[in-house]
Amino acid sequence: MYQLHMRIIAGEFGGRKLLPPPSERTRPITDRAKQSLFDALGSRVAGALVLDAFAGTGSMGLECLSRGARRAVFVERDPGALLHLRKNIAALSVESRSLVLPIDAYRVAGHPSLAGPEAGELAIAFIDPPYAHTEGGPLRAKLERLIAGLAANALADDGLISLRHPTKVDVDFAIPGLRIGRELTYGSMRITWLVKGSEP
Repeated sequence: MYQLHMRIIAGEFGGRKLLPPPSERTRPITDRAKQSLFDALGSRVAGALVLDAFAGTGSMGLECLSRGARRAVFVERDPGALLHLRKNIAALSVESRSLVLPIDAYRVAGHPSLAGPEAGELAIAFIDPPYAHTEGGPLRAKLERLIAGLAANALADDGLISLRHPTKVDVDFAIPGLRIGRELTYGSMRITWLVKGSEP
């Protein structure tokens, strides 16, 4: 039987357990990598509007809410993961600060929740697609269009897209207005930050 233990690392809900994905089709980030990532994000999280795309059961967005983010948008359409995501949100009583979109993550860049009244306010977007989508061909092209759409329609100045991908895959997207801000490597996994704006 598939078992995985997940929890909130720090903040208001630090130590609280989360329901894991119901199957091995999703790959939740390890506690060690999540701790390191949020240490690097630092003060960016408090008060932020964040996006958790390919959210699974919401580990990244819920960690942000625990650390003071004002609102999280979760995008997930797998029925099993979606059920656990909604239960995790309810268990932490953060429904008023959460929006769940049961849609294809590749359609979210133009969604009114990000490109409407709050356009240009997205501070952090966590993008965690299936690894095959990062490796080339039409799926990688879709991923590049998603990132470009978020940068153009939703991302704040100095906002960042945190893309999780295999270490063996280079992130060499040529997207106007985005630069590689940081790369965090954990064994066979890498998280690359694509930051909006010029070098500080």
